[in-house]
Amino acid sequence: MGINIKNLRNLFYIFLVAHLIVWTAIPTLTNNNLPLDTIEALAWGSNLDWGFNKHPPMSAFAVEIFYRIFGPQDWAYYLLSQIFVIISFFVVFKFAEDFFKNKFFSLLSVLLLEGIYFYNYTTPEFNVYVCELPFWSLTVFYCWKGLKENEIINWLLFGLFAATGILSHYLFIYLLIAMDVFFLYMIFKNKINFKCIISLVPFIIVLLPHLIWLTENDYITITYGFHRTGSGEQNFIDHIIHPLIFLGKQIGILIPFFLMILFLASKFKNKISFKDDKLLFLIVINILPIILVFLTSMIMGVKIRTMWMTPFYLFFGVLVIY
Repeated sequence: MGINIKNLRNLFYIFLVAHLIVWTAIPTLTNNNLPLDTIEALAWGSNLDWGFNKHPPMSAFAVEIFYRIFGPQDWAYYLLSQIFVIISFFVVFKFAEDFFKNKFFSLLSVLLLEGIYFYNYTTPEFNVYVCELPFWSLTVFYCWKGLKENEIINWLLFGLFAATGILSHYLFIYLLIAMDVFFLYMIFKNKINFKCIISLVPFIIVLLPHLIWLTENDYITITYGFHRTGSGEQNFIDHIIHPLIFLGKQIGILIPFFLMILFLASKFKNKISFKDDKLLFLIVINILPIILVFLTSMIMGVKIRTMWMTPFYLFFGVLVIY
């Protein structure tokens, strides 16, 4: 590829800064008002609690910090969104470096994400889905480091970021369920010991205040989530129609990404081995959560909102190139 590692990293940092500037400037110059979800988070932030009627508290915490620093400046909240996005990109890049000998592929696996709607056009609206992004990437990163190195610090950080992910949005649990499947596989293959259980310590400590709030408030956020899916109003056809609509929308969103992959496909040799733990891990964190969401829609007959899937594709670039 003719690019040395230093130049490649510089190129990556230029890309991050360019993304940050462009997607902060565009909404600042073109929007008359902040998006509704950001305004809502600002309202929650003015009366901070360990949860709110619609969502857990992390997005409100983040917005309130920026409000204390910058006040009512619209550009600051567009900047906040892009900071969350580029942190995610940076973590994906660091994660990918462990998967590819040729570091150009690490860069490519992040650049491909710009072809996914969730990481460009929708990012100016700071909401619970954008809030999830860095915690999703960090949870995957430290899970992999924990599996690879089995060091206590990695497991503790895995537990911490898994909890903050749930405090951003409850759908984060689909990633954790998928990871549990991989843990069971690794235990069955005797490739991991039970040191990973220490991750439960920070996980429970960080989640506990929200769980207490949840019980004191009649599980209002969970009730709201079910209401948003149309739960309780199903007929038989919903168990077929809603999952098919969900699937169609996901394919539609990924069309630019797939076109980029088709362009690159001729330059790569296909080599797939399901005995490769790296490949299995990538399949589990990328594909299994989407399958679980699809099954939820099919079994319960509920609608899946397109924006809910925002963090699910962060590692798609790594998977496809690997």
